Amino acid sequence: MGDRAQGVGEVGVVTRFAPSPTGRLHLGHAYSAVLAHDHARARGGHFLLRIEDIDGTRSRPEHVADILDDLAWLGLEWDGALVFQSQRLHLYADALERLKERGLVYPCFCTRAEIAEALSAPHGSAPVYPGICRGVDPEPRMHLAHAWRLDMARAVADAGPLDWWDERAGLVRARPQDQGDVVLARKDAPASYHLAVTIDDAAQGVTDVVRGEDLFEATHVHRLLQALLGLPTPRYHHHSLLTGADGKRLAKRHGSPSLRDMRLAGVNGRDLANDLRNGTATVGVPPVSA
Repeated sequence: MGDRAQGVGEVGVVTRFAPSPTGRLHLGHAYSAVLAHDHARARGGHFLLRIEDIDGTRSRPEHVADILDDLAWLGLEWDGALVFQSQRLHLYADALERLKERGLVYPCFCTRAEIAEALSAPHGSAPVYPGICRGVDPEPRMHLAHAWRLDMARAVADAGPLDWWDERAGLVRARPQDQGDVVLARKDAPASYHLAVTIDDAAQGVTDVVRGEDLFEATHVHRLLQALLGLPTPRYHHHSLLTGADGKRLAKRHGSPSLRDMRLAGVNGRDLANDLRNGTATVGVPPVSA
């Protein structure tokens, strides 16, 4: 299992909770934070807090304040300094430049509307970017580029076969090619989630990534980026998602009750955290296994 965490053992475990301040946290966030916190504490490790605030159009400072208050209310304490992605843009730029120098990324001039139109056509039925700008000479219109995309075929060939380890799935063979030429940066966003989270987890020494199973497929891309950039691979723990009474997963866009509302209503946060651990909260929560 040579690709697994590059020799990281139980000693020195580091986990993190990395919310985006684009809305208020809900029970699903609390569940993930509790799991990440407890995974580290049970092993004598460190639990970090990172604010992923590089979405300049939606990130709000008031949501950052709520995140800090919510975690304190739940009884979760993090170690070390609070980290903001907006203060780490140079790290993402450096990584992107390294990939450019190796010819592994290319500028994309397509608008979202153009991509949607191409995907709706018979030849573009796959739900991934159809490679419209791959191989196009960018020089005449470089100033019009909307994004930088990873040349997935070339990157996969460069990296070779890769594995990663997940607590529930075991050893997983990476299949990043299933997601096509993913975006690594946009003109209005200095780094995509894929690039920023890969750089940050490595820079912060994260050994164990605890996050929802909705991000399982993204890990294939992250494993590829780790290989391309010479970064260590953490262990992954993708947990089940909480669902509401309607069976849908809790999410900001579904109007899930916020932790702030519960906090202001007088709910005991530490009791709520214990209910999440024990699977006795008012939503479907599987009991936590240490």
